[in-house]
Amino acid sequence: MPPLTPLFGPARSLRIRLLVGTLVWIMVTIAIAGWGLAELFRQHVAQQFRAGLVAQLDQLTASLSIDQAGQPFLSAPQSDPRLRRPYSGVYWQIDRLGNADRPALPGVLRSRSLWDDVLKVPEDTPPDGAIHEDQITTADGAHLGVIERIVSPAEQPQQSYRLIVAATTTLITGPVERFNGMLAWSLGALGSGLLAAAVAQVFIGLRPLGRLRRQLASVREGSANGIEGDFPREVQPLVDDFNDVLSHNARIVAHARTQAGNLAHAIKTPLSVLANAASRPGPQLPQLVAEQVAAAQRQVDYHLARARAVGSTGVPGVRSPVRSVLDSLIRVMDHVYRDKDIDATLSIDGSEPVFRGEQQDLQEMLGNLLDNAWKWAERRVDIRCHSHDKTLTVLIDDDGPGLAPKLRQSVLGRGARADERVAGTGLGLAIVSDLVELYGGSLNLESAPLGGLRVRLTLPVAAVS
Repeated sequence: MPPLTPLFGPARSLRIRLLVGTLVWIMVTIAIAGWGLAELFRQHVAQQFRAGLVAQLDQLTASLSIDQAGQPFLSAPQSDPRLRRPYSGVYWQIDRLGNADRPALPGVLRSRSLWDDVLKVPEDTPPDGAIHEDQITTADGAHLGVIERIVSPAEQPQQSYRLIVAATTTLITGPVERFNGMLAWSLGALGSGLLAAAVAQVFIGLRPLGRLRRQLASVREGSANGIEGDFPREVQPLVDDFNDVLSHNARIVAHARTQAGNLAHAIKTPLSVLANAASRPGPQLPQLVAEQVAAAQRQVDYHLARARAVGSTGVPGVRSPVRSVLDSLIRVMDHVYRDKDIDATLSIDGSEPVFRGEQQDLQEMLGNLLDNAWKWAERRVDIRCHSHDKTLTVLIDDDGPGLAPKLRQSVLGRGARADERVAGTGLGLAIVSDLVELYGGSLNLESAPLGGLRVRLTLPVAAVS
C-alpha cells in the first residue's frame, strides 16, 4: 500500500489546498465572530437586567415611608406592571432588620407578584446605602438575580430595613438564547455564501491553469510549437519564459542540424583527397595527409566552437565578469609574446561590466581579438571597456600596420587571412564573428588612434543584481 500523501503535500491538488484552506479560515473566522457577538450581546442583556433592577430599587427606596404607628409603607406604587401580576418573575420585598426593641421580620412589605411567598436572601448585611448583588434559588427551583440595599428612614433612624428587588434570570437567558439561535442561522447562511463564493473563485481563478495544461499537452503531442493565447498577469510571465525556452531549444536543434551538415560538407573534400592519395601512394603522401588532416581539424574546431556557443547563448542567469577575463588574457599574451615586449593598458569606465553569457565564450572572443592585437602590434596595445544601458563595449587598439578599409569585412570570413606571411588558420576572427552574432552583438574593425587597427566589440551586458 503506498504511503498516504499529506493533504498539503506537493502531490495534492492546488484546488483542494485552496478550498480546504479557505474553508478552515471561514469556519475559524465565523466561529470567533459568533462567539464574540454572542458574548457582547450577553453582556449587554446582563447590564440592562442590572440597570432595570437598580432603577426599581431606587424607586422603592424613594417610596419607603414610616407612618405614625411606626409601620413602613410605600408612598407611591411601583411603576412596573409586572410587580402587580402574581409570579410574573419580577419582585420586590422589604425586610425589617432586628434590633434591641424589635425582632427581625422578613417580608414586612412585598410586591403582589410574590403572592404568599417570601424571598429568602443571605443574612449578610451590606453597609447602609450600598447596593449588594446576589443570586438565589426559590423553592420551586427558579433562579433569581437579587439586588438589595440597607436603609434607615429619617422617621426611625434606629430601625433599619432591607430593600430587595429580584427578577428571574430567564430575562437574561431567554433573549440570549433567541439571539444565539438567530445568530447561528445568520452566520451559517453567511458561511455558506462565503464558501460558495470561495469555490466559484477557486474554479474561475484556476481556469487559466487548466487552459495552460491543455496548451502544454498540445506542445508535448507536437500539435503546437508553443503556448498560445493571453493569460492573466500572474501567469503570463511564466508562459513567456516557457515559450522562450521552447524557442531557444528549437534554435539549438536547428543550429545543430545545420552545423552537422556544414561539418560533413567541410570535411568531405579533405576525406576525398585523402582517399584519392591513398589509392595512388607517392613520395608527397605524408605532406598531403598532414595538410588535409590540419584542414579537417580546423573545420572541426570551428564547428565545435559554434555548436558550443549556440548551446550556451540565451541561457538565463549566466553571467561572466569582464575584468577578470581580460586580466588573465593579458597575462597570457604577455607570456606568449614576451619577445615583443608589448606595453598593454586596460581601463574600465564606470562600474564593473558583466557579460550576459558563458565565460568560455567570452574568453574565446577576447582571446582571438587580443591575440591578433599582440600579433600585429609594434609596441603598444590599449584596451578600454565600458557599459551603457544594455550594451557592453570593448575597444582594442594597437599601433601595428593596420588594415585597409576594403579588407576589413573580408577578414571576418572563415579561412580569410590578411597576411599569409604570419602564422594562423584564418578561423579566429570568423569564430569571433559567429559568436558575436549568436549573442546578438556586433564586431567592427576601424582605424585606431595609435595608427593601427581598432576592434570594436559590443555584447549584451548582464543586469545588476
